[in-house]
Amino acid sequence: MVFISIPNQNTLSLTLDPNTTTLHSLKLSVHHKTQIPIHHLHRIYLSQSHPLRSQNDAVLLSNLHVTPFSTLTLHLPLLGGTQTPTPTPITTPIPIPTPPSIPPSKPKLDFLNSKPPPNYVAGLGRGATGFTTRSDIGPARAAPDLPDRTAATIGGPSGMGRGRGKPGDEDEEADDADEKGYDENQKFDEFEGNDVGLFASAEYDEEDKEADAVWEAIDKRMDSRRKDRREARLKQEIEKYRASNPKITEQFADLKRKLYTLSAQEWDSIPEIGDYSLRNKKKRFESFVPVPDTLLEKARQEQEHVTALDPKSRAAGGTETPWSQTPVTDLTAVGEGRGTVLSLKLDRLSDSVSGQTVVDPKGYLTDLKSMKITSDAEISDIKKARLLLKSVTQTNPKHPPGWIAAARLEEVAGKIQAARQLIQKGCEECPKNEDVWLEACRLASPDEAKAVIAKGVKSIPNSVKLWLQAAKLEHDDMNKSRVLRKGLEFIPDSVRLWKAVVELASEEDARLLLHRAVECCPLHVELWLALARLETYEHSKKVLNKARERLPKEPAIWITAAKLEEANGNTGMVGKIIERGIRALQREGLAIDREAWMREAEAAERAGSVVTCQAIVKNTIGIGVEEEDRKRTWVADAEECKKRGSIETARAIYAHALSVFLTKKSIWLKAAQLEKSHGTRESLDALLRKAVTYRPQAEVLWLMGAKEKWLAGDVPAARAILQEAYAAIPNSEEIWLAAFKLEFENHEPERARMLLAKARERGGTERVWMKSAIVERELGNTNEERRLLDEGLKHFPSFFKLWLMLGQLEERLGHLEKAKEAYELGLKHCPNCIYLWLSLANLEEKMIGLSKARAVLTMARKKNPQNPELWLAAVRAEMRHGNKKESDILMAKALQECPNSGILWAASIEMVPRPQRKSKSMDALKKCDHDPHVIAAVAKLFWHDRKVDKARTWLNRAVTLAPDIGDFWALYYKFELQHGNEDNQKDVLKRCIAAEPKHGEKWQAISKAVENSHQPTEAILKKVLVVLGKEESAAENSKQ
Repeated sequence: MVFISIPNQNTLSLTLDPNTTTLHSLKLSVHHKTQIPIHHLHRIYLSQSHPLRSQNDAVLLSNLHVTPFSTLTLHLPLLGGTQTPTPTPITTPIPIPTPPSIPPSKPKLDFLNSKPPPNYVAGLGRGATGFTTRSDIGPARAAPDLPDRTAATIGGPSGMGRGRGKPGDEDEEADDADEKGYDENQKFDEFEGNDVGLFASAEYDEEDKEADAVWEAIDKRMDSRRKDRREARLKQEIEKYRASNPKITEQFADLKRKLYTLSAQEWDSIPEIGDYSLRNKKKRFESFVPVPDTLLEKARQEQEHVTALDPKSRAAGGTETPWSQTPVTDLTAVGEGRGTVLSLKLDRLSDSVSGQTVVDPKGYLTDLKSMKITSDAEISDIKKARLLLKSVTQTNPKHPPGWIAAARLEEVAGKIQAARQLIQKGCEECPKNEDVWLEACRLASPDEAKAVIAKGVKSIPNSVKLWLQAAKLEHDDMNKSRVLRKGLEFIPDSVRLWKAVVELASEEDARLLLHRAVECCPLHVELWLALARLETYEHSKKVLNKARERLPKEPAIWITAAKLEEANGNTGMVGKIIERGIRALQREGLAIDREAWMREAEAAERAGSVVTCQAIVKNTIGIGVEEEDRKRTWVADAEECKKRGSIETARAIYAHALSVFLTKKSIWLKAAQLEKSHGTRESLDALLRKAVTYRPQAEVLWLMGAKEKWLAGDVPAARAILQEAYAAIPNSEEIWLAAFKLEFENHEPERARMLLAKARERGGTERVWMKSAIVERELGNTNEERRLLDEGLKHFPSFFKLWLMLGQLEERLGHLEKAKEAYELGLKHCPNCIYLWLSLANLEEKMIGLSKARAVLTMARKKNPQNPELWLAAVRAEMRHGNKKESDILMAKALQECPNSGILWAASIEMVPRPQRKSKSMDALKKCDHDPHVIAAVAKLFWHDRKVDKARTWLNRAVTLAPDIGDFWALYYKFELQHGNEDNQKDVLKRCIAAEPKHGEKWQAISKAVENSHQPTEAILKKVLVVLGKEESAAENSKQ
């Protein structure tokens, strides 16, 4: 077969054999195919530089280098104007000049490259209709510029150029081509490049012919070398594409091949496809109802064969048919009979000969109900996973995880038997992998598990996991020990096996086993330490010495030696051993990790080795710490240990820090707080005695020691400490006041009065005068109290508490005008004292009424802007007189001026109607979420809504944030009395006494009353509860 490329961009395929076909036969075939005259078929090229030229058309095509499947190119001359076609010249063509008067004509096919006019439709004049073909849509190419492909374009007429004749008279034809519009840029050829123009005038001689033959041979050789590789690659790409994009016919090819086995009868039995389109389907309503008993009974009677006559029939001689031959069967009884049959079967299964059954007769139906119904999606996922894992195990059967995953998939799917078979195949394929054997043991039944694990240890005798699993399968400790010892015969250096067998052995056997273990595993410190714990004191020292020789860089050996000495009463050796051990470790080049040694100290404390803990802290606490950072670092370490509950470690750190910083008051206070919280009174007293020895000028240490003695009930000892403190610090007001408080609280008013008199004589401060007035108030000496207050105000006129006490004194005596005068004088000296303004406003409200109190509070707010206490007092004054609207307006203004005030938000929550309290509380929490007053108000909301747990949580949060406010403790205690148990009530009471609250609106009003001056915290708490109850009752009565 030969291919011919013609100018209209088409290719002809001619069924010709180049070895038997001549050039003339080729031209005849082209003529019959294309109707091109034979005399125009003289320009046939095998390539751009190889025309098919011969003196005789009878030459065979094979002699012209044409091979099967070669592609030949046909060039046609285009004749325009009046030019007549001339026969193809055999030698040099004779140019035909164009008359000068006639312009050169355009090529006949030039219109193919021109743009059609707008709205042009071909053939419209003869009645044709425009249409669109695939070539209009696809990437079509325009027809070639045929005149440019003439002989002039590719180097002149035939015979010119390389191998096409010699230059001579052809110059005239070239000039003629120039006159026809020849362009220099058209010398470029797609195949030859610029060579067509460069070598157009070269002579084609024998050397060129020989070179062409050589290059053609090289092309054939290279093409033959690459052919196999190219065809193989092409075949591989085709197979890959077909594998990824199979056709429908290929997918069912295997099924189609099997169709030849079908018989004619099977072919006939294949149903017709029918019409399943939706348009031919009619929706019809189908309903299903139970079949009635009568229908079932009738069907049974029709299919029943009776072979005997009943007594009635026999009595009638068989000639009479009774009215009802058989009674109607009760289908309920049939169901009961089936249940009876099922129970009998279950009983038979449970009463088997072997005594074992695979069916639980009691839980059989329960198991049926509890079966998991897997969805279609899960079934599809399981099938996909099964197919994938099957591919994994088939392509790489030596890959253990593939077998394990496949077995677990079957286990999840509920096919335990298939899982066992898969994992068994995995064991056969991967006998040296312990994970496969462990999975097989897990999936096997209890009876078969031992056999499976036995095969595993036989295949992998050096697997520790398999031996441990084999020991787990045994139920008796003796058998477990036997299995483990068998494993140690194969793996004598396995620490895990030694530990397991030692745990199962008795103390004596364990000692013998550990002796052998340390011989087999001499570099494992746990075995050495375990052996040392089991040996006697003397032998333990020998064992630890051997361990130290084998493991010179192991700190645990030195720590264990220190613990051993401490346990045997040799506490003096503990510090030496730790110190020597640290030096030895440093000699071995081991870096001492301070944090790790501190953890060892805490571990020693938990083990009960306090002396060892102290020795470790003493020898390692300063390692790696800069000198200027020692105090801060040590205090931080002690606090961290205290938080973790390592009290002895913290105490040891403080002891070492105090040995370095003897005069640091802050460290003494931290150590004293630790002893107060976790130590005894004796240890605290000893520490404080030592502290005041090194820091005699620290008042707080003296006062702490005196208070501890007083709380212990030893008042004389407290007096002695205060006397020593006064001797050390003679002019200390704190010590004077502490001595006064000691005498006053122990009901010694005369002693207290004398102490305060001495303090006033020595130039006491305003606090001394205030305490003196308090003593006289307690004793009921109003004249002396007034005298002391007047003198005190002369010395300290800016101390607002003296003015408050003077006004309260006059109020108690009923001298309201004098009280008012005292408050006003106090405000002149202390205009920013909120308590004086509040006291004056309350007094004016009692004396005159709301209008005067309102004026006082307005003046107070002007002088003290953004003060929530003054706004709250104004709101409450309006509320007391029933001015709800005015109080709401004032509260809105107050929240605008003090948007982050917790007491105002808490009051606003209580003021709004109950349905609005929740939203108001949300607004309050957004503004001040950590304010104890808001949290207590939210707790009240939960309390009223009977949400006990939430209310308890929020109340606990309130007292945690503000333990000094007694009102929250009273509220919490009242809540526990209503909703809590006795333990909760005791816990709240205990925490309140420990907190010793001093503030709170209701708490201060009761605790500072004269009659409650010496009352304990518990009594004041219960009195505040009474006040809260009265307020709640009054609020309920006002609502009614």
